[in-house]
Amino acid sequence: MSNAKLWGGRFSESTSEAVEAFSESVSFDARLWRQDIAGSKAHARMLGRVGVLSGADVTAICEGLDTIASDIAAGDFVWDTALEDVHMNIESALTERIGEAGKRLHTGRSRNDQIATDVRLYVRDAIDALVTDIDRLSTALVDLAEAEADTIMPGFTHLQVAQPVSFGHHMLAWREQILRDRARLMDARKRANICPLGSAALAGTVYPIDRESVAADLGFDGITANSLDAVSDRDFAIEFVHAAGLLMVHLSRWSEELILWSTPMFGFVQLPDRFCTGSSIMPQKKNPDVPELVRGKTARVTGDLMSLLMLMKGQPLAYNRDNQEDKEPLFDAHDTVAACVGLYADLIPALAVNRETCRRAAVEGYSTATDLADYLVRKGMAFRDAHHVVGGVVAQALDEGRELAAMPLDALQAFSAEIEDDVFDVLRVEGSVAARDHAGGTAPAQVRAAVARARAAN
Repeated sequence: MSNAKLWGGRFSESTSEAVEAFSESVSFDARLWRQDIAGSKAHARMLGRVGVLSGADVTAICEGLDTIASDIAAGDFVWDTALEDVHMNIESALTERIGEAGKRLHTGRSRNDQIATDVRLYVRDAIDALVTDIDRLSTALVDLAEAEADTIMPGFTHLQVAQPVSFGHHMLAWREQILRDRARLMDARKRANICPLGSAALAGTVYPIDRESVAADLGFDGITANSLDAVSDRDFAIEFVHAAGLLMVHLSRWSEELILWSTPMFGFVQLPDRFCTGSSIMPQKKNPDVPELVRGKTARVTGDLMSLLMLMKGQPLAYNRDNQEDKEPLFDAHDTVAACVGLYADLIPALAVNRETCRRAAVEGYSTATDLADYLVRKGMAFRDAHHVVGGVVAQALDEGRELAAMPLDALQAFSAEIEDDVFDVLRVEGSVAARDHAGGTAPAQVRAAVARARAAN
């Protein structure tokens, strides 16, 4: 492959080796080859339709690009850093293979609108693949919620036992988070899926191009409205990484819970061995590596988002070479979130729930205290008075080492004459959970209804 610069006609000396090493991007943007070849073929076909290229040239270009794609896919293509980037490598190889027709491919476009197109196609592809795995993870959560609808666990606020909830309800709470993440990604896809080809370097082109046909050929929803903006902004990539960052924050919160729940102190769940590792010195250890790494990798994606925001903040219109630095944080964010979602989609179906341990934790935490207060309110007591009465009941139960449901009736009546035999219906964790039988509530009946709605929506 020749090292002659495709833009070198104006220059009287070669680029220094240090500058070439500093400024090359093919070492990381080569992964855009599929998008670059797709965009080039669409551009060539359009130039043929408007009469700028002959039919023979279009055929030669498209066939030549197909052979290059085959070589890249097979690992037989040699990338040359002296040719700077993915575009120049492919165009140079094309010209070597098909001759003069290869030199005509770049008519009516610039690397500025070419890379903007490639990155938009990449973001669209990344979102589509990520949404597929989110859907797989969502299904796994629905399945687990259905299996554990009757499993009682403590719900927490401030990481203190608050009220009993269905384990299935907790899984559906996780699902709500990633459904919003999915919606954000799909919303970002709308703004990414706009075609900038035809904007050229910054001002458009003098050739009689048909931008709408290129957009349709590449599956874009439309064309960009302003050539200056089209080649210079990367807000669509930033928006994708922002949505990915929020998704990672949710996975990190799940990770924190799974890490806690899998400790002997909680014992709510058992993580599959294949998602854990041991200790080099302590043979009893089973470390929750996947949740810990997901929690840690959230920092990476947050850092990628900050990098992209800072990259754009000081750039004047239009394109600046700074934008070469958008690729690595974009690729890193995508790779990281895709790996994390994929692993969780595999882990959740294999999660083992220790049902009796979960129930015992809810009971031992006096999680039905609020139910007792509500019981007294229904008997006519003001809530603040009921709150005070139940505080006294809990204090005595703590002193005696009893569960609330194990308190003798006469001991409870010592705090309020309003308490009768039916109080034990609300003091049992099953009664507490079942009583919250309304849309969005934790009652097993509501969990199953939510599961049915989720299955119907798929």
